[in-house]
Amino acid sequence: MNSASLYVRLGVLVLIILACAGVLYGSYHHGVTVTDLRWKALWADQQVLQAKGLAAATTANRTEEQRRQTAIDQVGDDAREQTKVAVADAAGSDDAGERVRAEAASLAARSTCSSSDTGAAERSKTATRAAMVLSDLFQRADKRAGELARAYDGARIAGLACESAYQALSAH
Repeated sequence: MNSASLYVRLGVLVLIILACAGVLYGSYHHGVTVTDLRWKALWADQQVLQAKGLAAATTANRTEEQRRQTAIDQVGDDAREQTKVAVADAAGSDDAGERVRAEAASLAARSTCSSSDTGAAERSKTATRAAMVLSDLFQRADKRAGELARAYDGARIAGLACESAYQALSAH
């Protein structure tokens, strides 16, 4: 065989090997590209699902927050209304108490009687002092009772508002 034909055959063989290597590399590269595209598509789908889930969770949280705020606002409005009623009731009670205290003072003042009997006059002075002390004691007790009633009403309204707020926030 001649050396020229050997080189030609060797050249053809090298070309065939290079062509096979090129085809194999092309197939490998195509497989990697297809796999990358699949993963990218899956990742994009996952991101879309996460974005939708985040939007749904945000909407649900905002709705719950608005529900709670509305409930708290209503509790506050109710407590303010109850406070107005309690203040009006206390003012009415104070007026009635003032009338009773004035009547007690009037009765104590009227208990003095002018008599020509000195013994009766002494007893009358003692009774007047006792009536005045009782009247003053009654006035103090009535005033304190009014203060305690106002404090109790305020504490009761605040406690009920707190309980209602807790129930509004925890109920869902």
